[in-house]
Amino acid sequence: MSSAVIPPSPTRDEYARDYAAALAANGDETIFDRAEPIGLIVDWLADARAHEPNDPNAMALATVDADGAPDSRMVLLKDIDARGLTFYSNAESAKGLQLSARPVAALLLHWKTLRRQVRVRGVVEPVTAAEADAYFASRARESRIGAWASDQSRSLSDRSALEAAVARAAARFEGTEVPRPEHWTGWRVVPRSVEFWRDRPFRLHDRLRFDRDREGWARTRLQP
Repeated sequence: MSSAVIPPSPTRDEYARDYAAALAANGDETIFDRAEPIGLIVDWLADARAHEPNDPNAMALATVDADGAPDSRMVLLKDIDARGLTFYSNAESAKGLQLSARPVAALLLHWKTLRRQVRVRGVVEPVTAAEADAYFASRARESRIGAWASDQSRSLSDRSALEAAVARAAARFEGTEVPRPEHWTGWRVVPRSVEFWRDRPFRLHDRLRFDRDREGWARTRLQP
């Protein structure tokens, strides 16, 4: 297979050209002056919302399957507070079954425009029914119908079969509110470690890791 589609490593001139952009986004030397990680994630999310063209709350979710192998996919962050980072999905999907069997996960938020990323590792806990109900009710009606129609992660004969299931669900709830299915819920990743990365010229990036212990958060600066 040709490697022509893989971009080559940047040249010195290309690094120099990009230096101003990297400095503008990540030149603040006080940006890592934090005692805990959640506030900085919130600040970076706000920056991403202002600058990223698509889905600034998108994150890669890594889980562990029944064979102990890693599995990953993109999900959307829907809440963040001192307890952790929350997302929602189908509990009977591949990710839902994996989280039920092994309630640990890793998250990665990457913002190319800002040249930043955040890695989170931790244990996973289900949200309350009230939290799941509240978020489900905030979704577009069509998305709520889709949650009833889709047997997520299971085999599908063709697209028409899914469209037929959507039509049946739409007819079932015609003229009424669409309640949350029992199998549709959310999970909160409770961080044990959080690592921040920001781009600096010539691959001399800045990295800061927070590790939670009984005393709170311990900070460690890491080599690029």
